[in-house]
Order: sequence, then C-alpha cells, then structure tokens
Amino acid sequence: MNTSRRRRQHRLLNQINVVPYIDVMLVLLVIFMVTAPLMNPGVVDLPSVGRAAQPSQVPIEITIRSNGDVALVDRERAGVERSVTLDDLVKAVKAAQGKKSERPVVIAAEKSVRYEQVMNVMDRLQQGEIKRVGLLVRPRN
Repeated sequence: MNTSRRRRQHRLLNQINVVPYIDVMLVLLVIFMVTAPLMNPGVVDLPSVGRAAQPSQVPIEITIRSNGDVALVDRERAGVERSVTLDDLVKAVKAAQGKKSERPVVIAAEKSVRYEQVMNVMDRLQQGEIKRVGLLVRPRN
C-alpha cells in the first residue's frame, strides 16, 4: 500500500492551466476597448483639383482614346490634334517641346481606358526622358 500512495503523489499532471492566459487576454481586451476610440482613423488630406495653380506654360496634351488610339495636341501652336503611334510618341513630344524641354506634358484619357494603357504611355515618356508628366482631369463644380 505504501508504494501505491507514492505513485499517486508523484503522478504528473498532463493538463495546462489556462487561467493565467485568460487573465492576460481579458486585460488586453480592456486595453484595446479603451484605446480604440482615441486612435486617429488615418484620414488622408488630398489636394483638391479645383484649387491647383494654373501652369505658367501651356502643356502638351496627349489624348488616349478607348480604342487605343493616341493623339497629340499642342495648344501653344495650332492646337490641332494629330494621331501618333506609341513608337513615335517621344519624338513628337520632343519636337513639340522644341527648346523648352521643361514644358509640361499632360495625359488625358477617356474614362473607359484601362489603367495599363495610361501607364504604357507614361512609361514611354519616362524612357524618353520627358521630365514633367501629369494627368489631366476635369475639375468638379
């Protein structure tokens, strides 16, 4: 009988005591519930399109149509829209800029044009070392 009592006393527990973990979780829950209303929701203050300063130079306008056609409009000269291919785009822009290499270029795309087409045009301009490239948008009333 003496040996059976020893075995009962030295038996290992194979259970995990989870009470401390529950206490820690409740403390964390209370901390998050108290601090959540105090956190700033991360509002991004974007500039308005209507308030943008007017450029001092008339930009060269590149128009992308929904069917994939690309056209170039130089409003400083004749203002006539002429079709160009993506391969000839950089040459046409540099010719329109002439000696004014800092003259801005804006891209105007129809709403239905895929973002990928706009990025292809921007990439071509960047590879051709055209420095000032932007997007043309219609201001909201």
